[in-house]
Amino acid sequence: MHRWIGALFILFLVGCKEKPIDFSGEVPLKQKDFFGVFKAMNLPYAVSDTNIDKSADTITIGLKAFLQFFPDSAFNTLTGKNRKFNIHPIGKIEKEKEHYYLAIIEQKKIKKLVVFVTDKKNNFLGSKELLHNDYKDEYAHSLNINKEPTFLISKEKMGKDNQLQFSRAGWVYNDVGIFMVVINDSNEDPKKSEVINPIDTLPKKNKFSGDYIKDKKNYVSIRDGKDLNNYAFFIHFERNEGACTGELKGNLQIKTPNSGVFNENGDPCIIDFKFAKNEITLKEQGSCGNHRGIKCFFNDSFIKKKEPKQKSLKKK
Repeated sequence: MHRWIGALFILFLVGCKEKPIDFSGEVPLKQKDFFGVFKAMNLPYAVSDTNIDKSADTITIGLKAFLQFFPDSAFNTLTGKNRKFNIHPIGKIEKEKEHYYLAIIEQKKIKKLVVFVTDKKNNFLGSKELLHNDYKDEYAHSLNINKEPTFLISKEKMGKDNQLQFSRAGWVYNDVGIFMVVINDSNEDPKKSEVINPIDTLPKKNKFSGDYIKDKKNYVSIRDGKDLNNYAFFIHFERNEGACTGELKGNLQIKTPNSGVFNENGDPCIIDFKFAKNEITLKEQGSCGNHRGIKCFFNDSFIKKKEPKQKSLKKK
């Protein structure tokens, strides 16, 4: 009888130990349990936008669980203010100075493959979106990761005369603490690629709102924000015949009567904006390598485009 009781007690203890780990975030997690769910990845690794979740674990990690080990700002450049999503681990890459944790962020039908970077003690350093499944173009998009690791993001399509057109950008996390482009390869004519202004239809009634331009592919658009001290902006530039480009969309906050700054939590990029008569001057202060090529900067000046005069309707 005592043997049966002892055996049942042992089975009870084993059953308790095998209880699944709760990754919802509603209970405290041990660091080894949280990071242990990310298994070592076999490199090189390749994935396309059509099978983005083929390597994702079926485990779902709640945002509250992530926030036990990562700051909320880790998601700012990945999801904006939206915090309604699920996270599925893909794997980890351990290097001498950094650890890379890859995961799928799932928001309804949109799936984003992202990477979180930590130091050896798993303190958060940075994050970046690598690929998603919701591109609105004719290209096939893909990601390749080598052992360094370099994250090679590619897009390609069949053009005229059945010729393959492609663009590839290789990103690495550097010693300065940012992702930067080390490979930029394309056989497409930059003169034929159309630039789409994502804030073009927003109102431009306030003092600094308008378009500041050099030409069709080098301009700054400023639009009304939530109040008189905030503006939405979009910057796009192409230099050296398209060999070096930069693009950034964000919020500009006015600091003095004639100047403002872009400084967003989770983004090391800081840009000063100075307004003088009908001109705007940009000065890059932070590390903006996530938004431009390695050999060009946001530093430049642009002239404000005159708005067409509204024709007044004469009463008969």
